[in-house]
Amino acid sequence: MKETDVFVVLDALDNAGLTAWVDGGWGIDALVGRTTREHSDLDLVILLSQVDAVRSVLENMGYNKLLRNWLPVALALADIQGREIDLHPITPSAEGGGTQAQPDGSSFHYPAPVQGVLGGRVVSCVDALTQVRCHVGYEPSEKDHRDMRALRIATGVELPLLYQEP
Repeated sequence: MKETDVFVVLDALDNAGLTAWVDGGWGIDALVGRTTREHSDLDLVILLSQVDAVRSVLENMGYNKLLRNWLPVALALADIQGREIDLHPITPSAEGGGTQAQPDGSSFHYPAPVQGVLGGRVVSCVDALTQVRCHVGYEPSEKDHRDMRALRIATGVELPLLYQEP
């Protein structure tokens, strides 16, 4: 997934009047202000009420292969080139964020989006603290360590012990 692919997807969703915030690796890059590495997928926070419309737009763009349907928790699609989009549906909350259902029946709260920059373009994205919260609870890869280090340097966000350098 290239930066230009991200813009094409965001523009298509915006043109359809749909809400999407950049999350995951691209979201970290947006907070850092530059593309820091290659990305195999694009994570987007979307409104649960817009899942069908978002899926329709993406399918019209060639994202026809269903990788995972864990709705209402998540939905992942891919195109024939192997580009993947992972959707994280939320139910909006009054402060502008929202809650995402979790497999165990609990929920995860996303605060309102913040602004980040990709390729000189301002995008809505998940805030730094939430990015950190999404990177705990599993054994991090070297990629996770690099992402968290870049996020800390760019934003000053405090990292849990799991990501702190000895």
